[in-house]
Amino acid sequence: MASASGLPGHGVGCFLAVASASALLLPAAPAAAAGGSATGPEGQKLTVSASSGLAAAGETVAVTGSGYNTEKGIYVAFCVDNGAGKTPTPCVGGVDMSGESGASVWVSSNPPSYGEGLAKPYGGSGHKGTFSVSLKVRAKDANTDCTAAGVTCAVITRNDHTRGGDQSQTVRIPVTFGTAGGAGTGTGGASATPSGASTPAATAATGATGTTGATEASGSGSDGSMASTGSDLALPLGLTAAGLVAAGTGTWFWARRRRAGTSPAN
Repeated sequence: MASASGLPGHGVGCFLAVASASALLLPAAPAAAAGGSATGPEGQKLTVSASSGLAAAGETVAVTGSGYNTEKGIYVAFCVDNGAGKTPTPCVGGVDMSGESGASVWVSSNPPSYGEGLAKPYGGSGHKGTFSVSLKVRAKDANTDCTAAGVTCAVITRNDHTRGGDQSQTVRIPVTFGTAGGAGTGTGGASATPSGASTPAATAATGATGTTGATEASGSGSDGSMASTGSDLALPLGLTAAGLVAAGTGTWFWARRRRAGTSPAN
């Protein structure tokens, strides 16, 4: 029986069924990592371009901040979150004394003499300081594993070593990782290593904190390769779906030609 449009009803039904089956076989696009933001104790605003589902082997994220006190230098790093009122430490990637590894960034408009050329100055002035940096985030190094049970890690800002114990610019954005590379997602809020571990950048430069700076420095190393994305099944599934659509289209044309051949002449 022909449909209201004059096309054979069973041919249209077959085509729609095949098209629906093809759509089910096509692989879904992977979800993009979501960004995050947080507000600090003095109204600072910290934002990171990606904070969930990151590749455990490492990803570079964009970190921006506003409302910071330009009289106080800060570190931007990826560290174990030890809870409110406690310094986030240790930091994955250790000390970045060259300013090239990307594991941490020192932001300061008035650093000590040894920090000139290493520290990145704030934009703005007073309590309206801003910054925009890139940060390499990975799940673990030789000393810290952010995927271990009971460990929460975060992209953080905190006052630098010239303001030890001052938590007025400590801001945290928790980060989780996908399963690529064999790592799971970090949970909890306990420190992965003793809380006396070192600062992320200039502690080693001063040498004032004893052995902790050396501990983090030994943890710095290769960032690892980027985790692969997508699915090995995408190509064969796509070809299968295309074949089913072609078969359904052929069936529809065959049914239409057969119907036309048997219809009485007008």
